[in-house]
Amino acid sequence: MSDDENEFPDPEDHLEASETERDEAKGRHPAASATRRASWERPTRIAVASLALVAIMFLFVFPTRSYLAQQRQVGSARNAVAALKVQNAQLAAEAKRLQTPAEIERLAREQFNMVLPHEQAYTVLSSDATTTTTGP
Repeated sequence: MSDDENEFPDPEDHLEASETERDEAKGRHPAASATRRASWERPTRIAVASLALVAIMFLFVFPTRSYLAQQRQVGSARNAVAALKVQNAQLAAEAKRLQTPAEIERLAREQFNMVLPHEQAYTVLSSDATTTTTGP
């Protein structure tokens, strides 16, 4: 090594010496600053790990929950559509059946008491109460 290199002190040595000198001037043990630094590193690591965990949850867990909820909704909507298609087919068959002449005649006779022109309608009345006569 040349003499020029020895003229400039290493900046790290200067920092260590000044930190040690400061600790001694304040009446502290030189190892106290290292302990303080080590104790500061643990809460910092915990905070960073917690922040990373929250970030992972926002990036993966919450969207995954939303995706799964949407898939359940899509599945239930598909089931509802299938049930509605079956019901629609049943109603279409009933509508087709109701348009036949035989069904129209049956409904007219049952619901409206209608008869064809050459027929006569009779109504049978039932008597619910029986009458009794008493003699003198």
